[in-house]
Amino acid sequence: MLSLSTGARWAGFNNGNILVMRAVIQRVKESKVQVKGRTVGSIGKGLLILLGVGEDDSDKDCEYMTRKIAHLRVFPDEKGFMNLSLKETGGAALVVSQFTLWGDCRKGRRPSFAHAARPEKAKKLYEHFIWLLSEEEIPVASGQFQEMMDVYLVNDGPVTLMVDSSKAF
Repeated sequence: MLSLSTGARWAGFNNGNILVMRAVIQRVKESKVQVKGRTVGSIGKGLLILLGVGEDDSDKDCEYMTRKIAHLRVFPDEKGFMNLSLKETGGAALVVSQFTLWGDCRKGRRPSFAHAARPEKAKKLYEHFIWLLSEEEIPVASGQFQEMMDVYLVNDGPVTLMVDSSKAF
């Protein structure tokens, strides 16, 4: 029997794993994304956000992830401590759709993407996430959904974190 603590959300259950929206964020000095040699999005100081949308994700996941990432204190203050958020620093976000964050490599030698959202749903939530970040008054650039992209970055720190919506609501 599985019991859940108060406040935990289970968007799905698969072999003991909680299925939630996932992101890898990297603090960058600059970053850009190119499609077929053409730059489609670029930022200076800020966060590169690789966003993975799962089959059970919803607008609520986007809302939680937006608030969490916009206000996550990962930028240095005047003493060098990570006490400032993206919103507080006036930094920008470069958001890149990354369905491979849903790659399950536990069995065999080829990742399974069975729990990644279908493209129609993933695109809708990816665009909603971008819109919500802009509503936080964060300058946002993005890649192109379902395109092969070259992502360039100058890591700042480096600071790389994983964020998910597992305790969102």
